[in-house]
Amino acid sequence: MGSEPGGCALRPFSCELGLLSRPDGSAAFLQGDTSVLAGLYGPAEVKVSRELYDQATLEVLLKPKVGLPGVFEKNREQLIRKTCEAVILGTLHPRTSITIVLQVISDAGSLLACCLNAACMGLMDAGLPMKCLFCGVTCAVDAAGTVSLDPTARQEKEARAVLTFAISSVEQCVIMSSTRGTCSVEELQQCIAAAQRAASTIFRFYRACMCRKYSKT
Repeated sequence: MGSEPGGCALRPFSCELGLLSRPDGSAAFLQGDTSVLAGLYGPAEVKVSRELYDQATLEVLLKPKVGLPGVFEKNREQLIRKTCEAVILGTLHPRTSITIVLQVISDAGSLLACCLNAACMGLMDAGLPMKCLFCGVTCAVDAAGTVSLDPTARQEKEARAVLTFAISSVEQCVIMSSTRGTCSVEELQQCIAAAQRAASTIFRFYRACMCRKYSKT
C-alpha cells in the first residue's frame, strides 16, 4: 500500500510475481481496482527482417480486457516501448527479441501507469539487465487546478487534464510523459513534483516485492 504526503494519496497496490509458467518473467500489478498482467518473453530468436545487429529488438503488446487492440492500445504500446528501451541494456543481447505482453484485467483509472509498473516488475522477474528501474504515475488536474494522484476512472473523466509520467529510479528523472487535456506550466510542474514524490513510495514497494520473492528461494 502506498500513500503520498501533502493530501494526495496513491490507491492501495499489490503485485504477484511469477504467476505464469510459459513467459520468462511475469507480474500481476494491481492499483486500486485497476489490474494488469505482464508476461515477458526473451531474449529469444528474432526474425531476420526485424533483427538489430547492435541491440535487442523490443516489442510491446497491449491487449484490452475485451476485443482487439485499437489505436488507443497502439499509442500506449509505443509509450511503454520507448520507456522500456530507455532502461533495458539491449546492447547485451544483440540480434535477439524481447517481447512484453500486457493484458488489461480491469481498468478503473490510471491504466497507463499500471501498465508501466507491471512491465517493470515483469522485467525484474525475468532478470533482464536494466540501467535503472522505472515506475508510472498518473496525475489529474480538475477545473479548480487541484492535482490528484493516481486518479480513478471517474476522476479522469471529470479532469481538465490527465498526465502520466514514467519516472526513473535514478534521480527521479522523467523519462516519458503523456498528456490529455490542457494545463498551465505551473500545474505541470506541480504534477511532476507530485509524481516524483509518489515514485519513491512505488520503488520501495518494488524492493519489498523482490525481497519477498528471493526470501522464498
